[in-house]
Amino acid sequence: QVQLVESGGGSVTAGGSLRLSCGVSGYPYRWYLLAWFRQGSGKEREGVAVIGYDSSTDYADSVKGRFTISEDNSKNTLYLQMNSLKPEDTGMYYCASGPVGSGLDGSHYSYWGQGTQVTVSS
Repeated sequence: QVQLVESGGGSVTAGGSLRLSCGVSGYPYRWYLLAWFRQGSGKEREGVAVIGYDSSTDYADSVKGRFTISEDNSKNTLYLQMNSLKPEDTGMYYCASGPVGSGLDGSHYSYWGQGTQVTVSS
């Protein structure tokens, strides 16, 4: 059974930082993509960052230079370091896993966590 469990969300003021974590279990995730998505109130879900089994990464333009996705294989954990946070970064953040080639298109992802809330105040 695949399980993804996010943690680390919270409330910060603009310019602050947060690090999200996602515990991954139940499958050999090294051969899949791991990604972070977010959805703000009244907004569509948006792909934020993705990391491949070869540690290649890709980011949404809106977070490039501010967010960093990484993974610790020894701990089976995915991370999202978020710096210089802006109010528009507010939303529910989800980790997900899908097959290679999915990129930041959430429709290709099969496994999702329950989400963790990030709130950035101005």
